[in-house]
Amino acid sequence: MTPGPQKPRRTFRGSAPRAVVNTVAILVFLCSVFPVYWMVNMSFTPSNQIISRSPSFFPLEFTFKNYITAWTREAAPGQTDFPHALASSLIVALSVVVVCGIFAFLASIALARFAFRGRYVFIVSVLVVQMVPGEAMMYTIYNMVDDWRLMNTLIGLFIVHLASVVPFTIWTLRGFVAGVPADLEEAAQIDGCTKAQAFWKVTFPLLAPGLVSTGIFAFIQSWNEFLMALLFLKGYNLTLPPWLNSFQSATEATNWGAVMAGSTLIALPVVIFFLFVQGRMTGGLVSGAVKG
Repeated sequence: MTPGPQKPRRTFRGSAPRAVVNTVAILVFLCSVFPVYWMVNMSFTPSNQIISRSPSFFPLEFTFKNYITAWTREAAPGQTDFPHALASSLIVALSVVVVCGIFAFLASIALARFAFRGRYVFIVSVLVVQMVPGEAMMYTIYNMVDDWRLMNTLIGLFIVHLASVVPFTIWTLRGFVAGVPADLEEAAQIDGCTKAQAFWKVTFPLLAPGLVSTGIFAFIQSWNEFLMALLFLKGYNLTLPPWLNSFQSATEATNWGAVMAGSTLIALPVVIFFLFVQGRMTGGLVSGAVKG
């Protein structure tokens, strides 16, 4: 009777490094999640207990008062409240996602599939523009928006956000388009599809994960942008980041419970948006693997 194959024994040398890596990964995860947990914890804690010298990891007196205050109270006299700031942020961020996706999609196809003079110069220029910080061009951008008479308008902020997001989106989508072989479209045309049908039925489903990924990036960048929104908007046109900043006053004590509740409410749409699109991104990846 011949003995069966023996299972390889795990040695201490092989398991020790893996345990160290897992431990470090868990510590990094906990350090990343803890600020978010603490924000949510403080949002349910009464304001008089937030500044206590012995804070609790769980709200001892659970309350929704901070959320009611953040939802209904004006950040400052003459300024907007949370529902109006939420609507302004949604209008700007979703508009940036749609328009940026169209522009970047067409530009990435042109850069990846067509050879024209100056193509590599344009690609490098897109990357260089992305490297320039927005703060370095703040004075110029302010003067341009002021000359266009778009100060304190959502259209002006939308243009600024779009210009800051488009370069990176083009650069990222170009890699997705270049990774799809053009032979797939040619094979579809041989099977009887027109050029347009081959693109929409074969190539576009393979590019869907890239569109979703860049859409998430564009949404988060526009949603969380603070400096330009603070510079261009005021009063009832404020988006959520400058609205939240207005809770801090030099004359009144800061209501940290309302600040934490407002921060939690600001983070929720991003989480919901990601949960909505991540399933489509995974579906697009599976669809691309099957069709490829």
